[in-house]
Amino acid sequence: MKSAYLDNAATTPVHPEVSEAILESLKENFGNPSSTHSFGRKAKAAVENARKEIAKLFNVSAANIIFTSGGTEADNMSINCAVRDLGVQRIISSKIEHHAVLNCVEFLNLENKVKLEFIDLDENGSVDLFHLESLLAQENQPKTLVSLMHINNEVGNILDIKKVGEICQKYDAIFHCDTVQSVGHYQLDLSEIPVDFVAVSAHKFHGPKGVGFLYVKQRKNLKPLIHGGSQERELRAGTESVHNIIGLQKALELAYKHLEEDQKYIKNLKKYFITKLKSNFPEAKFNGLSGDLEKSTYTLVNVSLPVAQSEADMMLFQLDLKGVACSKGSACQSGAQQGSFVLNEIYGTNLKHPGIRFSFSKFNTEAELDYVISVLKEFSN
Repeated sequence: MKSAYLDNAATTPVHPEVSEAILESLKENFGNPSSTHSFGRKAKAAVENARKEIAKLFNVSAANIIFTSGGTEADNMSINCAVRDLGVQRIISSKIEHHAVLNCVEFLNLENKVKLEFIDLDENGSVDLFHLESLLAQENQPKTLVSLMHINNEVGNILDIKKVGEICQKYDAIFHCDTVQSVGHYQLDLSEIPVDFVAVSAHKFHGPKGVGFLYVKQRKNLKPLIHGGSQERELRAGTESVHNIIGLQKALELAYKHLEEDQKYIKNLKKYFITKLKSNFPEAKFNGLSGDLEKSTYTLVNVSLPVAQSEADMMLFQLDLKGVACSKGSACQSGAQQGSFVLNEIYGTNLKHPGIRFSFSKFNTEAELDYVISVLKEFSN
């Protein structure tokens, strides 16, 4: 049976070279990095070399890279540490952040630990930076954390994080950015961006699941959330997952080594798919800025087809039966029955048809996209 995996925003297939690096590490670096004998020292050296190589790709110091279990932990660690250790009593975010951020800030607000404010969005779901500045310019406000994602995981809108960082810097606010959908797909020079915390997850760029990292601009005054050891500069206790860290580093190395050609190839796939959708479904509506090749990430399209909301799940079911993987929103919310909270927040009652997210990687082909179009046409007929 034909198939097409177009849910790369949820997770990507592991690159064969990454799998090989992980397997090699499992064989060769099995020692505990905290052990002082030769086996432990070898594992420790592998971890520190990976940290150093990752730091180089972002033009920062290896001391500022803290390995985590993924983007969710990195987001939670940033926000909780900012509140507990850095005096933050106010958080500004948006209502279309990933739930790793939203659930965390809402919990802190519910526990009366922070004041929570949300930035206005425009008609396409883009953050209103004028509103952000007006919120930060208010007098007599406590220490503030701004938490905004670089690329929205459902509609692909791209935030000008350098501009946000400059606004935060102007008003002495702390800036946390979830870059889970952009690292490995866009070049980021963190020495040039005024950002305090950056969250990254390996499985979004053909690395393994269960590993990521947090970039911390300034470690001073930060305390661990996980206690039990002195690992990760005493910020995250627990024996390091050496093979996963090696896989993360290898995946990043490959992503940036082939970045320009991969960007061009995947962007052409997106352009091809948009053209096919428009020609076969004239009533198709592209959600957010996902239909704009310059203002959204080249890795995904979120489209509403002329199908009733009640038929959305059946459409996804039929696509799945035909071997097509896609989604109606974030994988972390796949069990929700109300559809995409992001689209509901952007469009409200104006959302006439369900949105479907198709997301691409360098392993996809135009032939797969043609197959997806044929399956969609079958359902529509």
